[in-house]
Amino acid sequence: MYGYGGYPIYFDWTYLLAILGLVLTMIASGQVRSTFARYQKVKSRSGLTGAMAARMILDSQGLQNVAIEHVSGSLTDHYDPRSKTLRLSDSTYSYSSVAAICVAAHESGHAVQDKVHYGPLVLRSTLVPAAQFGSSLSWPIFIFGLIFSLQPLITAGIVLFMVAVLFQMITLPVEFNASHRALEIMKSSQLIPEDELEGGRQVLRAAAMTYVAALAASILQLLRLLILANDRRDRR
Repeated sequence: MYGYGGYPIYFDWTYLLAILGLVLTMIASGQVRSTFARYQKVKSRSGLTGAMAARMILDSQGLQNVAIEHVSGSLTDHYDPRSKTLRLSDSTYSYSSVAAICVAAHESGHAVQDKVHYGPLVLRSTLVPAAQFGSSLSWPIFIFGLIFSLQPLITAGIVLFMVAVLFQMITLPVEFNASHRALEIMKSSQLIPEDELEGGRQVLRAAAMTYVAALAASILQLLRLLILANDRRDRR
């Protein structure tokens, strides 16, 4: 194909893979936000706030040493295994909705995983530095290798990106298991009424799909890297 002045124009169709990955993550993100918003409006009859529910779950599991802190933002909830701290966002900490309680329970599930040394969580924690390095530098190294036809750098970029993909793959069982633990604890302790658990399942299911979509998007990006690297070899 030729453009203005007779210079060749090449359409990089692999951009479609990146676009598809972006669409998947946007759909999953939109779904979790809409589901959370729906059940954020449903007040639990238990009257518990997210922070209260988390404290009750942690104490019932012998985790009195885990602190609970308030962190700004919406859906920025997370458990920090290094400081043994559960951080709950604005939308969770002081709300007594079904959504807030279930999100707090999910994060408490991560603290329980940490206590029992749940294998995938331990492995994921070990991979954090390598995954951060790989996700931030894989593309620059890969592109530099393409521009200057340096195969070792092209390969290094692909390997680094594979580490980031591996990290996301390990994240899936960690997140699904935390949700399973949360639902089991809420059910056995009757933390919230039985009829409210279905709403909690929907919130946690939607949240889990964001990790599935992120993994799918990363695999598509990895496929794109492999295709571009193969095309470069074919042109040599």
